[in-house]
Amino acid sequence: MNLDIEFIKEIISSAFILAGVFFMLVAAIGLLRLPDFYTRMSAITKGATLGMGFIVVGIGVYFNDTEIMLKILGILFFTLITSPVAAHAITRSAIHKKVTLWKKTNIEEFETYLKKNRLELIEKKGDNDKAAS
Repeated sequence: MNLDIEFIKEIISSAFILAGVFFMLVAAIGLLRLPDFYTRMSAITKGATLGMGFIVVGIGVYFNDTEIMLKILGILFFTLITSPVAAHAITRSAIHKKVTLWKKTNIEEFETYLKKNRLELIEKKGDNDKAAS
């Protein structure tokens, strides 16, 4: 059996790219269908990161070049580090701006967290008032 390596490479590359497109599509559907900011943020962050990862790996497989693979590894490394951190920072700022949660969200644990932080903020404000006087 004679297999053409270029054909196999294109099949593998296409599979990675299609998987990436699938995750991007799921993220886009989640962005449109999920009920509140926080769940949409989760869907778009995970879907876009996975989708982008699969697409660039597919590109790397297609070109099969060391220099391109190093660039792709750099892209993957920085994206996998920065995307969750950016999503976390955006979500924390939404919490501080009091963006509302979905009405069916179970927030018992979150309320405990907020109460704890408010107490800390009150204590810090009281500490600042004492220091100023």
